[in-house]
Amino acid sequence: MAELCDLTATELRREIGTGNVSPVEPLESCLERIDAVNGAVNAIVAIDREQALATARWAEKAVRGDDGNGLLHGLPLAVKDLEDTAGLRTTYGSLLYEDHVPKQDHLAVGNARAQGAVIVGKTNTPEFGAGANTRNRVYGATGNPFDPDLTCGGSSGGSAVALACSMVPLASGSDYGGSLRTPASFCGVVGFRPSPGVVPSDTRPVALSPFSVLGSMGRTVADAALLLAAQAEGNRHDPLSLRYRPDLREPLAPADLGKLHVAISTDLGTAPVDPSIRKVFAEKTAQFRHVFARAQERDPDLGPVHEVFEIIRGVTFVAAHGDRLKHHRDMLDTNVIDNTERGLALSAEDIAWAQVEQSNLYRRVMDMFDEVDILICPAAAVPPFPHGQLYVNQIGVEPMPTYMRWLAVTYGLTMATPAVCAIPCGVDGRGLPFGIQIAGPNGSDRMVLEVAHALETYFRDVPALARPVPDIAQLTTKGP
Repeated sequence: MAELCDLTATELRREIGTGNVSPVEPLESCLERIDAVNGAVNAIVAIDREQALATARWAEKAVRGDDGNGLLHGLPLAVKDLEDTAGLRTTYGSLLYEDHVPKQDHLAVGNARAQGAVIVGKTNTPEFGAGANTRNRVYGATGNPFDPDLTCGGSSGGSAVALACSMVPLASGSDYGGSLRTPASFCGVVGFRPSPGVVPSDTRPVALSPFSVLGSMGRTVADAALLLAAQAEGNRHDPLSLRYRPDLREPLAPADLGKLHVAISTDLGTAPVDPSIRKVFAEKTAQFRHVFARAQERDPDLGPVHEVFEIIRGVTFVAAHGDRLKHHRDMLDTNVIDNTERGLALSAEDIAWAQVEQSNLYRRVMDMFDEVDILICPAAAVPPFPHGQLYVNQIGVEPMPTYMRWLAVTYGLTMATPAVCAIPCGVDGRGLPFGIQIAGPNGSDRMVLEVAHALETYFRDVPALARPVPDIAQLTTKGP
């Protein structure tokens, strides 16, 4: 019999709303699962059991008839350790903030809490989210739930692992170069990168930059959509969030796939992709491309996207970490130092060129979406690798010139600021989770979620495409 922690968030919310389940029960089940498997994977890194139980007991008393409570009433939620949680240790994965306990919630955390979420704990992340391998000098590495010696991806790796292991039904994440999508792919869960501004943030160092976004994660698309609806809200402290769309709170319905024209791209026309991933992607898409009205091989025109991404990301790192590099270099990890130094070496001419090229890239991709509804591509360019290896330095025979290049299949899309959902799509040749990205134009969040929901539903009945589940019993016996 499944434990309560194994139920989806939407199932739990329905049971809580009808009074069949007390909010205390799923929290206790989640805490038991954390105690059983977290030692093997190190996903949850800070926890306040007493406060979480107090919140769940309050939610138990506050259940109102006719389900008049918030969207997440009584649902356990884990928060990525880049987002402030009032009264709960928040380190950003950095020794500089090892003992930091915020007094206020981040905007998105506060929104979720206001909708009734029970904050269980924080999930591990690389320092300041820099890198797609979740490890830092505060908490160490987070292991993949299918093989704890391998990476879970990053930077929302702790959240992805916590979900895959049913430690929580919902978890928050953030995404710049693929930080929601890569760990979702490596761990067999759902990660949604919304359009800029859908989820408010008052902590971006450059408030008008659209590339870093907060998003949601779940074991199903409906769960990720539920959390997104609770996170989302217009807020005047985030100039991008004023475009918030209330339709995200409407119940999610699957799209009619038979009406869609879809572009399928193995590498976005420019991303290095491991030969094994190319093979698996071709095999997977062959099993579902017939469900669309038309599916064509087509790459977006991303132009000089690698140089554009490196320059714009470098500028962002100077804004966020330039002062830290100047005064606390010895306390920073390699990735933060590398990105910031690259940014400091740029000229005004470099930056202006990148901004112009990104604008042109964006417009070309939007033109493509006038001709196709959706773009589908792999969610990761390589299989999970050992977490002792900081990043991928070679794909096939191609050396990677920077520690970020192996993420081009995700950061290439970031530069076009689309809405993107990563969903599980069976396993690769090694039996490890495989994921795909479903992308739509900026502002098409609901449509992308509905397409992802419909594909997920179709995949459930196809063994080779269904979501894989880690062996919880094996993780329980592994220990720390």
